[in-house]
Amino acid sequence: MKVLLSAYACEPGRGSEPGVGWNMACQIAKHHEVWVLTSNTHRPAIEAELARNQPPNLNFVYLDPLGWVYDWSYEGKRSQWSVYLHYYLWQIWAYFVATRLHKEISFDVAHHITYGRYSSPSFLVFLPIPFIWGPVGGAESTPKPFWQDFSQRAKVYETLRNLLRWVGELDPFVHLTARRSTVAIVTTPETATHLNALGAKRIEFLPGQTGINQQEFARLEQLAVSSDETTIRFVSIGRLLHWKGFHLGLKAFAQTGLEQSEYWIIGEGPERKRLEELANQLGIADRTFFLGAISREDTFHTLAKSHVVVHPALHDFSPTVCLEAMVASRPVVCLNLGGPAIQITEETGFKIHAQTPEQAVSDIAKAMTLLAKDPDLRLRMGQAGHKRVREAFSWESKGRYFAQLYEEISTQDKSYLKLG
Repeated sequence: MKVLLSAYACEPGRGSEPGVGWNMACQIAKHHEVWVLTSNTHRPAIEAELARNQPPNLNFVYLDPLGWVYDWSYEGKRSQWSVYLHYYLWQIWAYFVATRLHKEISFDVAHHITYGRYSSPSFLVFLPIPFIWGPVGGAESTPKPFWQDFSQRAKVYETLRNLLRWVGELDPFVHLTARRSTVAIVTTPETATHLNALGAKRIEFLPGQTGINQQEFARLEQLAVSSDETTIRFVSIGRLLHWKGFHLGLKAFAQTGLEQSEYWIIGEGPERKRLEELANQLGIADRTFFLGAISREDTFHTLAKSHVVVHPALHDFSPTVCLEAMVASRPVVCLNLGGPAIQITEETGFKIHAQTPEQAVSDIAKAMTLLAKDPDLRLRMGQAGHKRVREAFSWESKGRYFAQLYEEISTQDKSYLKLG
């Protein structure tokens, strides 16, 4: 089959959305012929990788609206609003490019992959072929009681985020994308509820937008659990943003009262100063280590020395860090919210209910204490996590899923045309 992918963000060797675009394209190309629409900003990295290794059936088409190439090298400093504007214009531009390509190639199916945000439209839905939307997420929200710990800047962010979603749901093109999609793929129940309200005809659930490929799997599963049982190390990995909930992890760590323990935090971001001040206030600064934005290799080395991953994010629809922790056979403590609540099970970690900050902190502390004192429990949960990722979250399994879905809807479409 000939498949057209919309992957605004698509780049090898990257995490987050660019990694999703790249890995999904490579896996689908194992089964069908693939053309990927993406931004010129990713072109150097893609072409460098293709020069080293050219996967069969994989073609790239680079485009940007009116020649405006957004420079992702300034990711930490860019304005969110300018990103949204560039992305929206890119989607419109992609439709006209796709229309010309379709006349030449005659695609069997179109599929929007990145960005995976349900409140932004994809204009490829107007092509005269079946259209798959997603996986998409983003309908998750921070529970109101947890706003009390946020800075004024963080509260403004949450307000604008909710406003942007609300405005997106008013966009008639978002409604058309939902209603005209042959299949809409969602990653969380919250997003399924919103897409149902937007009029999506067929909604399917896929646990997580991200995945782990075989190379990453082999690398992570070699990270043997530290034999040093005298000091239990908890680790949190991610950008230091308010909604990542690392402040909850610090408070919980302080409540455990575990003497032979440490808390390592990997990442950089605007919340670092507040988190460092909080560690001082809680009296745990001597056992809390902020490692900054270290390399992926150093992150793996740090994970190898740790015992438990703590990821108390308040709205995160598909975090890779939880999957990587499970592949490395580490139990995960998360909140029962968004994507982590789908990824983690009772066998692989602890999902903490998020009713109030005080209750959540207390329950996280109990889970951390239990894991610190029970090495057998850590081992069982780690082994169960490793098995779960291999079965449900490998990029290879996602590629097979979509390859089969394309064939199914293409067959249905041809049958419908014959009946018509």
